Amino acid sequence: MRNKGLIIALTLIVSLLCAYFFTFTFISRRVQANAVTYATHNGTVDQQQRQHYLDSVWRAPVANILGVDYTYRDVRGSELGLGLDLKGGMHVTLEVSPVEIVRAMAGNSKDANFNKALAQAQELQKTNPSTPFTALFAQAYRTVAPNDKLARLFANTTNKSRGIDINSTNEKVIGAIDKEVEEAIDRSFNILRTRVDKFGVNQPSIQRVKGTGRLQIELPGVDNPDRVRKLLQGQAKLEFWEVWRTDEFAPYFNQLNSVLSAKEEADKLQGTAAAPTAKKDTTATAATAATGDSTSLASQLAKKNAAKNVAKADSANPQQSSLLARLFTMPGALGSNVRDTARVNSLFKTQEVRAVLPPNLTFLWDVKPTTIEGQEYLQLYAIRKSSAATPPLAGDVVADARQDYDQNGRPEVSMQMSPNGAHKWQKLTAANIGRQVAIVLDDYVYSAPVVQSEIAGGNSSISGNFTIEEAQDLANVLKAGKLPAPTRIVEEAVVGPSLGQEAINQGLYSSVAGLIIIMVFMAIYYGRAGLVADAALLFNMFLILGVLAQFGTALTLPGIAGMVLTFGMSVDANVLIFERIREELNHGHGLKDAINAGYKRAFSAIFDSNVTTMLIAVILGFFGTGPVQNFAITLGIGVLTSFLSAVYISHLIIEWLTKGKDTSKITFSTFLSRNLFQNVNFDIVGKRKIAYAFSTAVIVVGFVLMAIQGGPNLGVDFRGGRSYLVEFSKSEAASDVKEALNDDFKGAGTEVKTFGAANRLRITTGYLAEDESTAGDQKVLAALTTGLKQYGADNPKVLSTSKVGATIADDIKKTSILSLGLTLLGIFVYVLLRFEKWQYSMAAVVALFHDALLVIAAFPIARALGLNYEMDQVFVAAVLTVIGFSMNDTVVIYDRIREYLRENPNLTFAQVVNPALNSTFSRTMITFTTVFLVVLVLYIFGGETLRSFSFAMLVGIVFGTYSSLFIATPLILDTYGRKEARERGTSNTPSVASADAPKLSTAVK
Repeated sequence: MRNKGLIIALTLIVSLLCAYFFTFTFISRRVQANAVTYATHNGTVDQQQRQHYLDSVWRAPVANILGVDYTYRDVRGSELGLGLDLKGGMHVTLEVSPVEIVRAMAGNSKDANFNKALAQAQELQKTNPSTPFTALFAQAYRTVAPNDKLARLFANTTNKSRGIDINSTNEKVIGAIDKEVEEAIDRSFNILRTRVDKFGVNQPSIQRVKGTGRLQIELPGVDNPDRVRKLLQGQAKLEFWEVWRTDEFAPYFNQLNSVLSAKEEADKLQGTAAAPTAKKDTTATAATAATGDSTSLASQLAKKNAAKNVAKADSANPQQSSLLARLFTMPGALGSNVRDTARVNSLFKTQEVRAVLPPNLTFLWDVKPTTIEGQEYLQLYAIRKSSAATPPLAGDVVADARQDYDQNGRPEVSMQMSPNGAHKWQKLTAANIGRQVAIVLDDYVYSAPVVQSEIAGGNSSISGNFTIEEAQDLANVLKAGKLPAPTRIVEEAVVGPSLGQEAINQGLYSSVAGLIIIMVFMAIYYGRAGLVADAALLFNMFLILGVLAQFGTALTLPGIAGMVLTFGMSVDANVLIFERIREELNHGHGLKDAINAGYKRAFSAIFDSNVTTMLIAVILGFFGTGPVQNFAITLGIGVLTSFLSAVYISHLIIEWLTKGKDTSKITFSTFLSRNLFQNVNFDIVGKRKIAYAFSTAVIVVGFVLMAIQGGPNLGVDFRGGRSYLVEFSKSEAASDVKEALNDDFKGAGTEVKTFGAANRLRITTGYLAEDESTAGDQKVLAALTTGLKQYGADNPKVLSTSKVGATIADDIKKTSILSLGLTLLGIFVYVLLRFEKWQYSMAAVVALFHDALLVIAAFPIARALGLNYEMDQVFVAAVLTVIGFSMNDTVVIYDRIREYLRENPNLTFAQVVNPALNSTFSRTMITFTTVFLVVLVLYIFGGETLRSFSFAMLVGIVFGTYSSLFIATPLILDTYGRKEARERGTSNTPSVASADAPKLSTAVK
């Protein structure tokens, strides 16, 4: 075995890394268990207290590994998380403000009637949350100004392209506003989805609440609400401002000090409080939650200069030591203690301060505090604003942004500006050489470097003593774009898993049982070699989970589907190798020669099948989202780990067991399997026309039944529907409630989750989703009430209702279809390159498409037989698994055909096709049996929630194996085989003579 030392070293390194990151998973589970214990009272978990506990340890050390302290934030970033379906997470309802859109379209009009109507519409919205804001605005404006036309306010240059002119009717104006609001909400949806996708969680859910400007978002396993709020509400208002020098604004401070000191003295005489007080500025307070500060050399020099000038101002006016000195206490710079920031904000809002400071001077806080001698301080920057209050350069010039590192290895954000932005940036820096330019995001200063020279090219960076996580978030927000309208969080809560703990346990136990069955089967079939394969399989599972933990990837049900496929591939690789070794042993070769030949000869088939599967994973991972992407990530990792474990690790173990021995106790068969599948001689391709007819009939029947049934039985995540928040007097199992509602909702897709508290459930159903009328609302609510009657003693109350859009938006559906199409195209190209004939590629792609159609057709057929399974996101993962499994099977057969043709150049395709199929028949059936047993156990014992998924898998595995034998290869015979027969003048009838298979077997050395 070549490169043995390298393989051993690589295995040890990867294993140690996996073990290291698994440690974080165990630590995280311990912290979360402590949080549950802390929040449990009388057997009920208070989710708010649980979250409070986790927030309190977010930045606190929770473990020490190899002398390094790790906070809970560090641990959470490196653990193996669970997805929304298995663990739950955070639910957030965002409201996109249509008020700002209406204001902008009206050119920020100061018209009294316009602003009064806006205010009235906002009040009406509170009592009519399901009525569109534009309709309420139109109603309010008719009341406020019954004889006025909206066109007077909205007929401007900007709205001309929207079809509004001075003669437009109120209805036309409202229609144009409606369209703009809808487009803004759609843009917000897309931007937020981009941000969520880049956030690093898997299986996120984002959907629109129909008829409103609200979006519902669920993030799996999230334990840091502050980070979520910043991500979802961040406007990404990036601006570049000129900064006043301290000597320039110091005179205003001296004047301000005199005014405030005089007022302070007057207040004392009147017995009133000296310093103005106001409500706490929550915005400023929230900004002080982080720690750190900009540490660039330019920034430090600026701080020192600021300190010197403030000191001069103090000496010039001793009264400065009163009010301003008490507030602006930051050593070495103009700034304030964190506890005084709200008072400073209030001070700058007073009439006295506004009267002294010039209109083009405003003060902005640094984004993060600096810790000095145990106290936290925030620096203030004097920003020079233009009369129009527009920055010299805004964030719309950012063409790209990414997390990077500065020259000292600290995280920063690198930006590339557009050509227009680069020109403006060059002009701005040229005008401010030797001065500071502040980089401001959402009114907080991230960095204020001193410009050393004119900067051309448009490449810039934002520094601010970021953590890597913060720099990544900022880059993602900048790159995703600015929200077209402000958003605010109107509801947030911790949600439970969509499957329910019972369903999770059933899935876990049945998966483990299936894995044990595979291991027992391999041991019975291959003897001690089967035990080696079992060891490689367990090691593969350890590697997959370890690598997922290293990348912080959440494990979801689609991810488990990817793992099932990789387990099948791992077993399949060992089956290919062991069958080859058995062939060599049957030909009289010695044990060591047979082992070496077996691994060598099986390598090409294993390599090709892994490459095609990796191709599927890469394309789906790049274009897919949500469950498709999670499936792809797990599958891609599994391809690499299964190749390592099945091809190399098992070879190392077998080589070690046989080292220095001419004979060994290791066996590759048992008395039960020794003669099984030996000398198989089926005329497989001879039955191809029957197979063609059978497949066509099943597909036609399935799709006809689907049409009769009113279309596919889509799950709530595809169809959307209605959502209800229901509160019980005591906690109820989500899975039990879902089962109780099944009959009343006519088997429509229904999802039930705990919501904020153990006795509160969020029920979402696709029942009558297509009927959006009031009558439809009443009918669904009546069905819900009927279904909950059995819980009458628990007094269930419907707290709120809403209509929700599909979790998978139309564009996501399109990208899923696109990714599937590109997958088939990629497979076509790769098979063409490897097997050098387009007929192989065509046959493989047709067979895979055939498999997907059969799985889809099986659902309406099952529905007609009384088995009502819905097609949801997990169904997509099942279809993808089937495609991967079928492709793996097909490539192995193709590889054997290619081998026979190369070793026997005088034979035609028709002469080798049946012998090739028969020689790989044992491997096909063993792989089919092992994977089928796992899924069958999952189907029987995995619970009702997983039944739809496992049903699709069962159907797909059966038809995937069937298509590899009866569709993919025979199609080549009917295309290339006929052409070859004409060219050679031979028969296109496939060879089935019993002498052919042994002859080919002995000829292939």
